[in-house]
Amino acid sequence: MDRGTVGSAHRGRLLVEVRKEGRSAVVTPAGELDHHTADLLREPLEGCVDEGFSRLVVDCSRLEFCDSTGLNVLLGARLKAEAAGGGVHLAGMLPVVARVFEITGADAVFTVHETLEAALAD
Repeated sequence: MDRGTVGSAHRGRLLVEVRKEGRSAVVTPAGELDHHTADLLREPLEGCVDEGFSRLVVDCSRLEFCDSTGLNVLLGARLKAEAAGGGVHLAGMLPVVARVFEITGADAVFTVHETLEAALAD
């Protein structure tokens, strides 16, 4: 099982780490996901699919804020991953982020897991 970090990006309020684990790409955003930082998450998510990792696990345990722009990034990644035969799994959402998904109904279109471990085992 490869647990090496293969990339990261940072612009002030958001740090994104990417690693490959088995057949999944694990993408971990930390900080605030909004209009100003959305591309920092969009680019690695799309890059993972382009590299052949259609199963994306987004570890949301360090994501402190997500607005509609961030939600759209995740929805776009979901469409791209599904077109490649995979999907996007969200794991470990903090209550403030989970609330955004509940209010918008987006939690119904993603596979949501309590923990990263559960997402990887699915």
